[in-house]
Amino acid sequence: MGVLYILAGINHFVHPRFYREIMPPWVPHHSLMVWVSGLCEVLFAMLLLNAATSKAGAWLIIVLLIAIFPANIQMAVNFMKEGNPWLWVAIMRLPVQVALIWWAWLYTK
Repeated sequence: MGVLYILAGINHFVHPRFYREIMPPWVPHHSLMVWVSGLCEVLFAMLLLNAATSKAGAWLIIVLLIAIFPANIQMAVNFMKEGNPWLWVAIMRLPVQVALIWWAWLYTK
């Protein structure tokens, strides 16, 4: 799980435009928020890799996943408005997000 989130966090810096485009309009400072969320993913994932800090890392990942859930909803809304053929992927991200929260919760034990 830690490696997955490290890679996902790095992706925020490699492809920031993707993340800015799915940011809900009510969230301020899109570029900054993309940077902060990517950094948090990497840092929280690093906590998962150490047995002494893995519980804290898992709880922080859960909080982060809840915080970014509106971006996943916004992505689905954007894709629906645009008639994007990848709408099904955006819709599938919503239950996957719930599964990721559950997976992280398993690390809190």
